[in-house]
Amino acid sequence: MVKAGSKRGAAAKEEPNDGAVYEKQRADRIKENKERLHKLGILELTRNLNPTSKKLTTPRISRPAVLTDDPPRRSFRLKVKPPVSYKEKRIPKMDKVSTEDVEINIGEGENPEFYTEEHEKLLGDCQNAWTLYVDGYDEDGQRVYDPDNGKSCHQCRLKTLGQRTACSNCKLGQGQFCGDCLYMRYGENVIETNENVNWICPVCRGICNCSRCRREKGYAATGAIYRKVLHLGYKSVAHYLVKTRMRSDHEDLSSADSPSRKSTVPFTEFTNTLSTSQTDDNKTLKGEERTHCDGDDANCDEEDVNE
Repeated sequence: MVKAGSKRGAAAKEEPNDGAVYEKQRADRIKENKERLHKLGILELTRNLNPTSKKLTTPRISRPAVLTDDPPRRSFRLKVKPPVSYKEKRIPKMDKVSTEDVEINIGEGENPEFYTEEHEKLLGDCQNAWTLYVDGYDEDGQRVYDPDNGKSCHQCRLKTLGQRTACSNCKLGQGQFCGDCLYMRYGENVIETNENVNWICPVCRGICNCSRCRREKGYAATGAIYRKVLHLGYKSVAHYLVKTRMRSDHEDLSSADSPSRKSTVPFTEFTNTLSTSQTDDNKTLKGEERTHCDGDDANCDEEDVNE
């Protein structure tokens, strides 16, 4: 029994360790592969393609802010120059255009348009000039729309803040005009008209040139022509229309500027204060509030002035 056990122990010592053999074979293969790569020059090639570079970083030094009462440093060269203003100033194009080059094109309507001396007597006037784009505007120069406290204008049909006229004849909403529309389209000052208790609106006078009234008369809308009219020397759009389309009772004119045969309804004599009423029965224009520009109100003329 003792001899058999000793034989089995001796056989176990003679069997090789499989793990040690595997590690030795692996090390031999790695060594063999490195020698093969070295002979082919691949190792040197990879070292040249991927050089080891060291990034040089400089430490950031935080410096505390120095507070001083001295004025900031400025260039002596810029001290004598005025400060630069970056605000855009639009130069009116019409200043470079002569009066002969100004063209006002108003489309042809269904009816010929002309006026008589009676219409000329009904044109308004003012003693003091009206400042445009101030009344009813905010600090940024934008019109203040207020559906609750604002009043609609017959010309521009916009419910904005600002002064409005009041007609002593119709006493309706059609007699309400804002200051800008009244001045640019009819040459009148809203402050002066409100002081005149006998003032009559352009609608009752038969000289209203808003798009709706002109359409009812068979005329085409004028568009934004205030700037051109002013350049030609006319006080307002109404003054331009009446004075450039005048005809006598015996004249027979057929041109666009001096049409014939049909005009507004004849009306009676007005006093200098426009206190009496005219005989034609003007339709009540309960104008709808407008949110766009159709070319015959203060908003459109404002865009025309700023071109």
